Order: sequence, then structure tokens, then C-alpha cells
Amino acid sequence: MKELLSQIKLKVDQELYLKDPDSSDLGRSIISKSIEMIDEMGLEKFTFKKLATDLETTESSIYRYFENKHFLLLYLINWYWTWLEYRLVFQTMNLSSPNEKMKIAIDILTREIEQDSDFSYVNEVVLHKIVVAESTKAYFTKQVEH
Repeated sequence: MKELLSQIKLKVDQELYLKDPDSSDLGRSIISKSIEMIDEMGLEKFTFKKLATDLETTESSIYRYFENKHFLLLYLINWYWTWLEYRLVFQTMNLSSPNEKMKIAIDILTREIEQDSDFSYVNEVVLHKIVVAESTKAYFTKQVEH
């Protein structure tokens, strides 16, 4: 069962990235390291140049995945909510009682976030902190075309 769950891929809106970061080791490293760096320094101080230096790659490699850090933030937020949806569906799909489904849904949405071993390259605990601290920046922007 654990092997089957490790093959699950969350579907994030394709308009948020240029190349699917889940499709390569570098892409997964970009996601993992950006979560760590945004948590440490905040979105304002975070740059693709700093990320590239930490990953020992080029800045242009990161730009192949994301147009800018705003789209990276949108991707991370979208990934987080898609992950919560996956947990909700997975834990309630075989239940017929709406009351039982609601109880489980409320529990999932309100319990403390824990690391999910099914997605080893994402630290969901730290990502949750980013969603809480930085998500308003994803929506309060002057250029909202996508």
C-alpha cells in the first residue's frame, strides 16, 4: 500500500508553471528548497538567484519552471490545498454517512499539520506556515492576469 501511495501525483493548475516541477529531480529540489528558503527569509527577500546558488544550478534553470517568484508562491499554495483535498477524499471516499464525512473533514482541516511521507520532497509542516504567512501576497497584487 505504501508503494502505491508513493506514486500518487497531485494535479496543480498547469497555468502556474512553465514546466511541471514534479517531472524532474531539479523541479522537486526547487520546490523543496524554495519552501525552506521562503520560510527562513520571507517572500520579499527570497530570489531565484539565491535559490539557484543554494541548489548549485543556474537562475535560468529555475526560470524554465516558473515565470517568477509570484507564480512559484501560487504553485506552492495551490499544491498545499490540493494536498488537503487529496487527504479529504482519501479518508472519506468509502463512507456513506454525511455526518461521519463531515466529522472527518473537520478533523483533517483543524488538526495540526504533520509531515506526509507520501510526498518526500515537500515539507507540509513548513509549507503550512508559508500558506498562513504569505498567501495574502499571492492575491493582493496589481498584475492578476493568469
